[in-house]
Amino acid sequence: MKRGGTIQVSFMATDKKLKVGVIGIGHLGKEHARIYAGLSNVELVGICDIDTAKAEKAKELKTSFFTDYRELIPLVQAVSIAVPTAGHYKVAEQCLTAGVHTLVEKPITNQLDEADELIRIATEKKLALQVGHIERYNAALQRIEKIARDIRFLEIHRLSPFTPRVTDCGVVLDMMIHDLDIVLQLVKSEIVSMDCVGINVLTPFEDIANVRIKFANGTVCDLTASRLTPEKQRKIRIFQEDAYISLDYQAQSAQIFRKQGFSITKEEVLIEKEEPLKAELENFVGSILDGSSPGRADIDARNALQLALRIIDDIKKNSPKFSHAK
Repeated sequence: MKRGGTIQVSFMATDKKLKVGVIGIGHLGKEHARIYAGLSNVELVGICDIDTAKAEKAKELKTSFFTDYRELIPLVQAVSIAVPTAGHYKVAEQCLTAGVHTLVEKPITNQLDEADELIRIATEKKLALQVGHIERYNAALQRIEKIARDIRFLEIHRLSPFTPRVTDCGVVLDMMIHDLDIVLQLVKSEIVSMDCVGINVLTPFEDIANVRIKFANGTVCDLTASRLTPEKQRKIRIFQEDAYISLDYQAQSAQIFRKQGFSITKEEVLIEKEEPLKAELENFVGSILDGSSPGRADIDARNALQLALRIIDDIKKNSPKFSHAK
């Protein structure tokens, strides 16, 4: 039955199931919905999008469709928010204020004070606030984190063809922020200097960016992000005293090259591949159901945003002719 902006479909759920909704059924949101629909400990109460054509996805997943997320909020215990970045704060603030555990796609917001406010609300209300930094759940990275130590140099490339899907931010907030989040977890040292460059080609924001970061412990990191390359690449190379580690996020594969005397040996790292987004959502749901999530706010995501915004400011300063959207 249709009422207002809602197509009502009734489904029974057990007490052990978490009532979940998804707000924003675009490229990522539809994947959130698909995974939630397949989890045994979740009842997908509904999905929401201003595009009524997305109602077909609700029928496919046997759930309800909403055009107004405010109608969905009172019906759920947790949500995934996958709206454009500019809308993250408004939607997440209303969800948290209503007492709903919230997972918001990266970046947490596009302004630091807004991120701080979401963290404050989540902490005050003892709610989970998780940010969709999906690479944290990449099986290859989780395996390599146990091996990486005394890192001297990091080289990271995150490259993609252009897509008009993301038009409200540049490549630093759209893509590089994944790697900034990982770098901060791997290095755990204060930043002493940065060199940042970037140019816009097809959008008013930076479409290509390169950053070199020097840390107090001596580690140097070079990051490149581009959304103008013909083929996707998601690679991180870690150089440490006794080894060189090469990791491919896309393939979920890694190799270790070790120095032995005057020769170098290659070792394939055994990795049990899994869907990172599924692992991320299972973690989100599980932490709520087992009671470990109250008051847990994603401070790491806030720190990654702070660094990303600092890089964007430096790009502006270093590129006086750079054209930026107002």
